Amino acid sequence: MNDPNRSRVLTLTLDGLEVPFSEGETLLDVAKRVGVTIPTLCHDPRLEPAGVCRTCLVEVEGWRRLAPSCATQATAGMRVTTDSARVERHRKGLLGLYATDHPGDRAAAERRGPDELLAMIDRYGARDEALGALSSLRAGRPKDANPYIDFDPEACILCERCVRYCDEVEAVSAITLAGRGARTTISTADGIGLLDSSCELCGGCVDTCPTGAMAEKLPLTRGLRAERELAKVRTTCNFCGVGCQLDLNVDPGGRDGRGQVVKVTSPAPGTTTNDGNLCVKGRFAYDFLHHADRLTAPLVRGADGQLYPTTWDDALSRAAQGLLGVKERHGADALGFVSSSRCTVEENYLVQKLARAVFGTNNVHQCAAT
Repeated sequence: MNDPNRSRVLTLTLDGLEVPFSEGETLLDVAKRVGVTIPTLCHDPRLEPAGVCRTCLVEVEGWRRLAPSCATQATAGMRVTTDSARVERHRKGLLGLYATDHPGDRAAAERRGPDELLAMIDRYGARDEALGALSSLRAGRPKDANPYIDFDPEACILCERCVRYCDEVEAVSAITLAGRGARTTISTADGIGLLDSSCELCGGCVDTCPTGAMAEKLPLTRGLRAERELAKVRTTCNFCGVGCQLDLNVDPGGRDGRGQVVKVTSPAPGTTTNDGNLCVKGRFAYDFLHHADRLTAPLVRGADGQLYPTTWDDALSRAAQGLLGVKERHGADALGFVSSSRCTVEENYLVQKLARAVFGTNNVHQCAAT
C-alpha cells in the first residue's frame, strides 16, 4: 500500500526563504546547502554533532532558547532565523568570552595553523567584548618526545574535535579530556607521551583543530611562515595504492627561491575520496623531497665498483643488457620483478607486462598486491 506522505516534500523557512530538506538533515546542513553561513567551531562533518561551542545558535520561532544548528534536526514547518539582533548579541558575547583567555596575536597564533576563532572574532567585531586577558589555569603537558605533534593548552578551547576524531574516525582513543573546571585540558591516559599511547600519529587531531592548539612540530621548530602565506598544490599521496589526496604547502621563497614543501595538509572533508583523512606517512613523511641524500640522477657502477651519475638512456640500456644476460645464461625464471605500491596502477601494469611479455616470466610482484 502506498504511503501518501512518502512523496510529500519537506520544507522549512530559513531567513524568510522556503527551503526543501531531506529527513535527517540538521539546520546547519540545510543552511550550508543553500549558501547561508553559520559560524561553527566544534563542528566537523566527519563527527557526530556535539553542540559544545555554541557559536552556531539560531532562532527557531516558538522556541524559548536559541538552538544549536549543528545538533538540531530540521522538521517540516520550522521558521528559522540565522542572523538577528538576538543572535548577533549572543555571538559577540560568546566570542568575547572566548577571547578573554585566548592568545590575541593572530599573526603569531597562525604560525601553528589557521585559528578559526580569531578569524571569527574579527569577522563579527567581537574584540571589544573581551573582558581582558586572564591567565590560563590549564597545566602544560610534559615535553612529549613524539616528533610530529605539538599541543599548546593556551590556544585550546576544549571543543573536543581532536578527542572525538581520535575516537570516532581513528578508533584509537589516544587522547581525552583531563582535569576539571577551568583546569580541563587535552591529555592522554596517565599523562603519558603519544609514543607510549595508542596514538597512530596520523595527525588527524592537527587537521581538525580549529585554533592551532594541536600543531605540527617540524614547521614550528624551523620558524616557517603562517599556513595562509603558503601556496597549496593538490596531489596524490604516493606511499601506497589507496590514492589519498593531499595538499602540499609550498613556501615560494624556500630552497633558493625555487619553492620548498614545508608541510602537508588535508583537503576539506567531503571533497576527496579520503575525506580529509591521512596516515602518518602521508601527512608527515615529506622531508625526503628536499633531502640532501636524495638521488637526482640515475647512477651506474663503473669498472672500479663505484657509482657514477649518467643519463637515463645509458642507465636503461645497461639495465636491459644485464637482464637479458641473466635470461640467456640461466633462463627467464631466474629473473624476478618487484614493483612499488608508490607507483601508479598504470606503471605497475607496465611492470607486469614487461615481466611476462618481454622477458617471459611470471615472477612479478608488487607490495600492495593490486
